[in-house]
Amino acid sequence: MEALKIPAPGQLVTVRQRRYVVTELKESAVPAAALASLDQSAPEYLVSMQSVEDDGLGEELQVVWGVEPGTVVYERATLPDPTAGFDDPHRLDAFLDAVRWGAVASAYVRNLHAPFQSGITIEDYQLDPVVRALQMPRVNLLIADDVGLGKTIEAGLVVQELILRNRARTILVVCPAGLQIQWRDEMREKFGREFRIVDSDLMKELRRSRSLRVNPWSHFPRLITSIDYLKRDRPLRQLHKLLPPEGQPPFPRRFDLLIVDEAHNVAPSGGAQYAVDSQRTQAIRTLAPHFEHKLFLTATPHNGYTESFSALLELLDDQRFARGVPPDPKFLGAVMVRRLKRELPPDDLGRPRFPRRVLRAIEVPYTEQEHAAHQALNRYARLRQRGRVDRTERFATEFVLKLLKKRLFSSPEAFRLTLEKHEDSLRGRTARNLPRPSLRLLQREVERAQEDSADDDAGEEQRQEAVQSTTALFRPLEAEEEILLAELREWATRSAGSMRRYVPVASGTTRG
Repeated sequence: MEALKIPAPGQLVTVRQRRYVVTELKESAVPAAALASLDQSAPEYLVSMQSVEDDGLGEELQVVWGVEPGTVVYERATLPDPTAGFDDPHRLDAFLDAVRWGAVASAYVRNLHAPFQSGITIEDYQLDPVVRALQMPRVNLLIADDVGLGKTIEAGLVVQELILRNRARTILVVCPAGLQIQWRDEMREKFGREFRIVDSDLMKELRRSRSLRVNPWSHFPRLITSIDYLKRDRPLRQLHKLLPPEGQPPFPRRFDLLIVDEAHNVAPSGGAQYAVDSQRTQAIRTLAPHFEHKLFLTATPHNGYTESFSALLELLDDQRFARGVPPDPKFLGAVMVRRLKRELPPDDLGRPRFPRRVLRAIEVPYTEQEHAAHQALNRYARLRQRGRVDRTERFATEFVLKLLKKRLFSSPEAFRLTLEKHEDSLRGRTARNLPRPSLRLLQREVERAQEDSADDDAGEEQRQEAVQSTTALFRPLEAEEEILLAELREWATRSAGSMRRYVPVASGTTRG
């Protein structure tokens, strides 16, 4: 039987169909007698390696040599034997052109390569962010272009250029839940980069295929997650395991590039005097110091409160901006890219790039029945709020009444479903005499119900469960409240039924 080839440090190997350079070799400490009892003649070796592939340069891997299948050790570097003859001159010339065009020199910041290695139609104004990013030793950019100008494309160009120049490898995209699939598809189709979505489904798959202790934040270098999933306790705990302990400097940075889409969602809720951090803000504040580069995307960066805006800028660049201090216009111009559609110059033919936007107010006339339903709901809300006894019941009452009002202005069918769940919970709680949930548990469940969800059905189910839990704190119905709920139920059933008769079905016909 041929002896197993053990690589030496500095030697080139192929493992898992990728090229690596061996950096360290550790021999097993198992005694020879124990190896003989296991019918094993030679000790095993733990081999540490670094990737030399273009898309994974510097990526580290450890394997047990001899157990890992399909390994190849290259004894020495050799040139290929030209036994097949010489290439055609035109073919060789095309090959040399491809090598020259694909060679990325980090010293030349004026030569862009991302536009030529992407499947997109380039607009001249979309090159501004990537040019500014290359001029920064550490990329901290707030892309605040108008809606429809292609902020995702601009971010993809920055990502592609940083990867080609070996300035970024580990990338995390944080966005609303409904945009996760869009980000994954656009990065794959337009830039040829694979991203994986980190959510509950991925966690289940990784635990089945790898182990129960798998960490989803380290299983792949390019990841996408939603801000509402990231802010939860369990994902944050798993992420903290990869970060240096508190008190230690975050250098070298653990990750390379952080992209926050719809960044206004992570800004603190501001007022005239102060800004209050939300759970989304706290999650990004925990992550931001451990990323070398940061890219924030939003079409509405300023919510009208300077305190909130300065806190958002501090998350992006804490060297130039500080919370509570008005941003310096000079520093703001260095990190923010802001273009409106009307400010862009015309195209090559002298035509406007985008049609002019004209806003017109459309008045919606409400019927007498709708006004009566609104008045009945307001009367029911006042009666419910008058009977609150503690903070927990106050919190539950405000959540349910606010949700009922939102559903009333949404559609009669949505209002009918929520009202039905509210009534069933009221009567079922009295019959079953359920225990009162604590305020902390109630707040956590309500926060889950208010999160964005990529699955509309799952999000609606979560909100209905929150209505059921919060209604468990309500006191029994009084006579006037019973009458008001009956009026609302009758209106919602009648209005929802009349609307369903004219809803188009899949075949293109209408129900009626």
